[in-house]
Amino acid sequence: MTIALLPDLLISQIAAGEVIERPAAALKELTENCIDAGAHRIRVEIEEGGVQLIRITDDGIGIPADELPLALARHATSKICSLTELESVASLGFRGEALASIAAVSRLTLTTRVATAPHAWQIRAQDGEVAAPEPASLQTGTTIEMRDLFFNTPARRKFLKSTATEQAHCEEALRRCALSHPEIGFEFRKGSRVLWRYDPEARETRIHHLMGAEFSAAARAVNHTADHLRLSGLVALPAYNRVGRDAQYLFVNGRFVRDRLLTHAVREAYRDILHHQRHPAFVLFLDLPPERVDVNVHPAKTEVRFRQSQGIHSFVFHTLERILATQTPIDPSLPSAHFQSNPLDKPGRTPSAWAPPTPAGQEGFFFRERTVPAYWPAPASVTMPPNEPDTIPPLGFALCQLAGRYILAENQHGLVIADMHAAHERILYERLKHSKTSSVAQPLLIPVVFSATQTEMATAAEHQGELNKMGVDIAAVSPTHLTVHGLPSELSHADAESLVHALLQELSQAGHSSLIETRRNELLATMACHAAVRANRILSLMEMNALLRDMERTERADQCNHGRPTWQQVNLSEINAFFMQGQ
Repeated sequence: MTIALLPDLLISQIAAGEVIERPAAALKELTENCIDAGAHRIRVEIEEGGVQLIRITDDGIGIPADELPLALARHATSKICSLTELESVASLGFRGEALASIAAVSRLTLTTRVATAPHAWQIRAQDGEVAAPEPASLQTGTTIEMRDLFFNTPARRKFLKSTATEQAHCEEALRRCALSHPEIGFEFRKGSRVLWRYDPEARETRIHHLMGAEFSAAARAVNHTADHLRLSGLVALPAYNRVGRDAQYLFVNGRFVRDRLLTHAVREAYRDILHHQRHPAFVLFLDLPPERVDVNVHPAKTEVRFRQSQGIHSFVFHTLERILATQTPIDPSLPSAHFQSNPLDKPGRTPSAWAPPTPAGQEGFFFRERTVPAYWPAPASVTMPPNEPDTIPPLGFALCQLAGRYILAENQHGLVIADMHAAHERILYERLKHSKTSSVAQPLLIPVVFSATQTEMATAAEHQGELNKMGVDIAAVSPTHLTVHGLPSELSHADAESLVHALLQELSQAGHSSLIETRRNELLATMACHAAVRANRILSLMEMNALLRDMERTERADQCNHGRPTWQQVNLSEINAFFMQGQ
């Protein structure tokens, strides 16, 4: 066998296989070039899912005529020129591979004009052959036309999906660019038909347009800065969740990424408030100094590596945890002191209607084993408090029970409907979590010995201190075996081998693990569910009001442990509309 150099065309086609896997990948690379060129508007037109045609036009700075042949050469770029610049690259493109790769597997035409040139110039490429530039007509900017993708690599073309599927991937690629750069106007066409068009606009407006009104209504704003890190964007409340990950967008310095570390941090922030079979929705932007992240990991540039991964994970997790845990009062202008004031001190109220202050360490209400009718009216002697906004708590004052499950309450905005079981479950769960002691390993009666991979052995040694803090006592007994001597008391009956395997895998992949806490919290959630008040129990008004007050004082009380809402507001204006009042 003789070693020989590969032909240039074959080298380019091999490189294209890493960068251009489908039309959407070509569209992404070309659009990012437009963004790097300072475009204010970008128009994308596709035909046959992008296989037959992708045409992208921008109003950027253009390419000088004498640099056009270099623009289609491999490893030629204007973005970087040294290792130092590579280690702190801020542009989306920097490899100098995209145009050359696309030109190797399609019929490419590039037309461009700089502002100072008297006219535009055009260059064509096919099968690795680049024609000489020739004069053309175009305003300032660049138009790139890619036709017949993979025409000279038919085996690759057979792997493409249907036209509709490839078009959906193209649209998704452009949507990501539009989300990360709302200051740029984007237009997406299928042939001559405009599918969508957005002018330059504010970030939240762009997110609203591309993610939809339902997402926007369920989302909370994120904007936190610490140690030169900034996390911003929108995260949806757990009640707005998805079957898949189609509504998850993570950007690092304006670049869309799929990063296990960041995804893990986001998932952990939702762990107590979202069912494990559902997925959260979010659009998040992480900005940090370019030298603190390595974007030169994969040819498609969707993977990154952080210089301080643990710190990044902690920053993202704690930021989102605080956002999702914050109770949103119905009227944020009301001071929190009013929420916990004792209504018994107010005139015009019947003392039996509201709960006394909750003694420290005790539950805020109690239950009697009785069956409740579908509608349990309030006693005739109970009078509602005056409608004074500064004295009415956010969830209002209880009126009655409905269908043995719901509490109906009146607040200053109208009617509050609370699911008493879901709300009580959340309250008990949070109390159990805050009352637990630190993790201490409980010795197993019989230590568990199991075989481990080299990665698991190394991970166990590297994270020994963190494992001890979790209450996990493991040690190496040979180069290929680990033994489990102890687990946290709550998990002492768990399958020690499978638990430690999963724990070491998470530590290896993310450099951080909350598996022990997650397993413990699952147990506490089960305990809270069984202890929470059941349907068809009668609650007195005092008990109902105590439950409402506890909801106002409890983190994450907006939703139960499975992500379902615990209460809903029906405004008085909506009620008036039911009866055509004012019409």
